[in-house]
Amino acid sequence: MRVERTPLEGLLILHPEVFSDARGFFFESYNEEKFRRAGVPTLWAQDNHARSVRGTLRGLHFQRGPGQAKLVRCARGRLWDVAVDIRPDSPTLGCWHAVELSEDNKTMFFIPVGFAHGYAVLSDVAETLYKCSNIYVAELEDGLRWDDPDLAIPWPVEQPIISERDRAAPSFREYLAGRRASA
Repeated sequence: MRVERTPLEGLLILHPEVFSDARGFFFESYNEEKFRRAGVPTLWAQDNHARSVRGTLRGLHFQRGPGQAKLVRCARGRLWDVAVDIRPDSPTLGCWHAVELSEDNKTMFFIPVGFAHGYAVLSDVAETLYKCSNIYVAELEDGLRWDDPDLAIPWPVEQPIISERDRAAPSFREYLAGRRASA
């Protein structure tokens, strides 16, 4: 596996070794020893599988403390996957990084705790698989506005299909103000 480090500390792009022949392909989507050496947590509490249609935009989601690290990949179709640094003491607070995940490239995105996560579907249908380091807890769920001008994420979909929850998410400034007010 080739590990690509991003400009945001802890955020990793993982390129597995894929073995292909006339029958199809094989690759290790998770290997505890290899992932531990790469700096990826080795314990996962939950696996998720989502199917979405072209133009769907999910995010930007995260869980408040203890948070969830995620290991994301696309098993079918193509996604444009984004992580936003929301760690209060990080020198890259408010910065984001994106990567295309697809059934063809088999790339995986490791998103540590302290990042908001979202993706846009670029194919007719996409299936997203992701591991989470902690169990989902509805009361800890939070998010940021996907089209926040301060984040300036250039989503590659013109008229995204968005949930009501994502439409109502706070801006990054509102989120930061709320954190400071509750501290």
